[in-house]
Amino acid sequence: MRAVEHNMTDYEATHRDFKLDVPPQFNFGRDVVGRWARDPAKLAMHWLGADGTERRLTFRDFDERSDRFAQVLQRRGVKPGDRVLVQLPRVPAWWEVLIGCLKAGAVAVPGTVLLTPKDILYRSGLSEGVAYVTDSENAAKVDEVKGGLSHLRELFVVGGERAGWRSYEEELEAADGRYQVVETASSDPALIYFTSGTVGNPKMVLHTHASYPIGHVTTGKFWLDLRPSDLHLNLSETGWAKAAWSSLFAPWSQGAALFIQDARGKFNAGETLQLLESYPITTFCAPPTAYRMLVLEDLGRYRMALRHCVGAGEPLNPEVIATWERGTGLTIRDGYGQTETSLLCASFPPLEVKPGSMGKPAPAHDVAVIDEDGKPLPYDSEGDIAVRVKPERPVGLFKEYWRNPEATAKCMRGDWYVTGDRAYVDGDGYFWFVGRADDVIISAGYRIGPFEVESALVEHAAVAEAAVVGKGDPTRGTIVKAYVILAPGHDASDALAVELQEHCKKVTAPYKYPREIEFVTELPKTISGKIRRVELRAR
Repeated sequence: MRAVEHNMTDYEATHRDFKLDVPPQFNFGRDVVGRWARDPAKLAMHWLGADGTERRLTFRDFDERSDRFAQVLQRRGVKPGDRVLVQLPRVPAWWEVLIGCLKAGAVAVPGTVLLTPKDILYRSGLSEGVAYVTDSENAAKVDEVKGGLSHLRELFVVGGERAGWRSYEEELEAADGRYQVVETASSDPALIYFTSGTVGNPKMVLHTHASYPIGHVTTGKFWLDLRPSDLHLNLSETGWAKAAWSSLFAPWSQGAALFIQDARGKFNAGETLQLLESYPITTFCAPPTAYRMLVLEDLGRYRMALRHCVGAGEPLNPEVIATWERGTGLTIRDGYGQTETSLLCASFPPLEVKPGSMGKPAPAHDVAVIDEDGKPLPYDSEGDIAVRVKPERPVGLFKEYWRNPEATAKCMRGDWYVTGDRAYVDGDGYFWFVGRADDVIISAGYRIGPFEVESALVEHAAVAEAAVVGKGDPTRGTIVKAYVILAPGHDASDALAVELQEHCKKVTAPYKYPREIEFVTELPKTISGKIRRVELRAR
C-alpha cells in the first residue's frame, strides 16, 4: 500500500470553513460530465459484463450517448418535469439514461431490478411516470401491470426486443444528439428516490438539480477521498440511493473512474476479493452485509491496490472493522446519511476511527442530537439525529416528500430536519447510532437500541447475522428478542442460546441481553437489503 495525502488533512478547519456554492442554474450532465468530457480520453468507467466482456468507457462516451437519449425523450414527447422510471442492472445504459434525463429536464425515478409487479404498479402510479426504461426481464413485469397505469406512454427496453416496447439501442442509433437544451434551475426537480420502507409504505424523496449532485461533492472529496486518478468500486445495486451517492454524483464530481461489475444474483465474497486483486481498484465502498461476508474469507491471500475503503447503509459492527483491518491493513471508515440527504456524518481520514461510531458531522452540515423541543442535548444523552435547516438549508438535503406535505412537515422540528434515527454524542464529538426511532426498545423502563445488541451478537463466532426487536411481555412490558442466523459450522441449540445471552451480558450492559433468541435461516429485508424489523415485531 502506498502512502497518500488525503483530501482532508484537518477535520476541524475543513468543517468550519468549507462551503458549497450553488449557482442559479445547474445541470450535472452538462456542467460536470460535459466538463470531464472535454478530454476525449478521460476514463469514466471500466465495465465488466456478466459474461466476462470488458469495456472501457470515457466521459466523452457518456456525454454523447446521454445527449442522444435526451433527444429521444424530447422526440417522444417527454417534457421537463415528467417522470421517467428507470429499472436497470449495472449496465452502462443506466448512467446514460440518468444523465440524459437530467439534460432533458425530466425527473428520473430509479428502482431496483428486484421490484415486483406490485412494486412497479405502486411506484409508477404514485409518481405518475410517463416513460419506463428497463431490460427484457423486467419489461415482462411492467407488462403485467401497465393496464392500470394510464400515465405510462413510452416504454424502452434495453438489450433486447419486446412487442409494444421501443428498442433503446435503435432509438439512440437514430438520434444524433442535437437535443433542445433545457436550462435547468438549481431548484428544479431532478430525481425521485423511494424510501426503504422499513416501517411503512415507501415515500417519494424529491431531489433538485443542484442540491443532491453538489451536496455529494462532500461525499466524494472528503469521505470517499477521491481524485481523478482513482478507480472506484461501489457494490450498491443501481436501484438504491447509494448508487446515486457512490456510483454517480460523488465519484464523477471528482473525475474518478468507476469499476462496475454487472453481477447478477447473490453477492459472492470470494469473487469480489478476486476483483480487488485482479484490477487496479483504489477505493472501495460496500454495505455492512457485504463486509460481514468478506471477513469470513481468508483476506491475507489477496494482494490489492486498495488505499481507502468505506462502509455505509447501516452501522458497521466493530468486530467486522477489526477483522478487515487485520486481514488487509486498511481501516473501514463508516459513513452515515439517508435517501433524503447526502453524507451527514463519517469517520473522515484525519479522524481516529472509533469502531462502531458514525464519526463526526460532514463539512457544510450542522448535525446534532436533539430533544423533543428541538434543543441540542448534552454529551452521552440519547436523542434524535437532526440537521439544522435554518437560517440556511444545507446543500444535499432533499426538497420534500413529493405530494406528501404531512410527511414533510412531520420530519421538521423547529430549526431542524429530524432524520428518524436515534443516537448520542460522546465527549469527543463522535456520534453513536442507537437505532431507528421506531425500533428503540423500552424494557422495564430501560431504553435499548437494537444495534448495540446486534453488534454484541455478531461478535460471537457462531453468529453470521442478527436482528433485535422488542416483544411484548406481561411483566416487563417489553423484552429484547433476537433473531439469529448462524455462521457455517454451528448448530442451533438451547445451550448455544444461553451462551449467546451470557456473551451479550459481558459485551453490553446486563439489562440489554436478549431474553429470547430464535434461530432462523433468513431475515425479512427491504429490496435495498435493510432489515424490516417491523415484520419481526409483527410476528
